[in-house]
Amino acid sequence: MPICRFSDAEGNPQFAIYEGSRICPLSSLTDTPVTQAEILAGGAKWLAELPKPTESQWQAAPDKLLPPIDTPEKLICIGLNYRDHAIETGSEIPSEPVVFSKFNTALVGHGDEIRLPRVSNEVDYEAELVVVIGKTAKHVSQDDAMNHVYGYTCGHDVSARDWQKGRPAGQWLLGKSFDTFAPVGPCIVTTGELADPSDVRVKMHLNDEVVQNSTTAQLIFDIGELIVHLTKIMTLHPGDLIFTGTPPGVGVARKPPVFLKPGDVCKVEIEGIGTLSNPCVAE
Repeated sequence: MPICRFSDAEGNPQFAIYEGSRICPLSSLTDTPVTQAEILAGGAKWLAELPKPTESQWQAAPDKLLPPIDTPEKLICIGLNYRDHAIETGSEIPSEPVVFSKFNTALVGHGDEIRLPRVSNEVDYEAELVVVIGKTAKHVSQDDAMNHVYGYTCGHDVSARDWQKGRPAGQWLLGKSFDTFAPVGPCIVTTGELADPSDVRVKMHLNDEVVQNSTTAQLIFDIGELIVHLTKIMTLHPGDLIFTGTPPGVGVARKPPVFLKPGDVCKVEIEGIGTLSNPCVAE
């Protein structure tokens, strides 16, 4: 069952089963409050063993949802990981993953605003499949790597190109880490429901136009390879997020370039997960 996070009537964050237009708070299905650590440790099996919600336990999904993971320790991003995107940028196909990061202060949820910074005129969109780590991982093998994945969510790697590439030496961290530059959601789908992420369609809708449309079959480094590579360097902990790269069609590669402006609505649609929607506003 997909799960999401929302604010209840008292403003407290809660986890819920997600079905698009409706949610069922997990608190109505369990005897004690459920923590994020318990959900990640339990995996798909724990969710499957929950009682089936009755009709009275469902409620309308709010317009805004919290990020489905609360303050992850690490937001790791992979650049130039779609073969067709690398080609459109005129870049060489990487021989190993291109890794950068965002700060978790960039996180926002479904329905939240993307604030376009006063100090950037070239804010771009990037639809991405995001991996949610479920188990601590260090020096893992290729055969074992996917056992450390809890599930997947939609992500938007919002990017200020004039900071990422236009500043001295290129400021990837700053260009990617403005507040609100990491929308994720609306839900997490476990590996029990999306067992094979190797060929799922990833789209970005900018207002009424599909501007990105490819599949994860174009990934240069698949999810297992990314986990193997990353855990040679760092320990991945439950709740860490890996943005796996973006398909072709980004605004900076268009002729003329297309950058986000106030009033735009970005929707990341990923097959088997759902749609993450965020409006753009001026800071």
